[in-house]
Amino acid sequence: MFPVLKTERLILREIVKKDIEAIFHCFSNSDVTRYYGQEALTSVEQAQQLIEFFARNYDERRGIRWGIELKGKGELIGTIGFNNWVPKHKRAEIGYELHPHYWKKGYATEAVSKVISYGLHELGLTRIGAVVFIGNQASNQLLTKIGFQKEAVLRNYMYQNGVPYDVNMYALLK
Repeated sequence: MFPVLKTERLILREIVKKDIEAIFHCFSNSDVTRYYGQEALTSVEQAQQLIEFFARNYDERRGIRWGIELKGKGELIGTIGFNNWVPKHKRAEIGYELHPHYWKKGYATEAVSKVISYGLHELGLTRIGAVVFIGNQASNQLLTKIGFQKEAVLRNYMYQNGVPYDVNMYALLK
């Protein structure tokens, strides 16, 4: 059964077919995907494929992705979760995004804190990594504020719209 997590203002829940429009609305926004390493979605069909990808990753224990919902609203404002989850080695990488209408309101910090706690205490992770475009000041600041330590700069590590970018590699250890 997919775990549901709750914070003061958010519900982190499974992403399902009825979320297709919200997923498309978020991932088709170039401001959202600018630092994502993925091109902006151009069709609702791509949003459906993304939802199926998240479900497959969870079923195969390679990742877990929650939809971020404002309490009482019923619609997703973004997603958050673990990628590259390797239970044997007790590690995963955290990733997240919010629609720009919800930036600078503390929602990302609230969701990241809850997911980190879940990862450390429920999944038994001892290392949570994060790969962040150097230009993504908001994410770089959020992670260091929460206690992640920068471990490296990975040069030409991710491509966005055909252009290579350097990224910061962060980690939080239990």
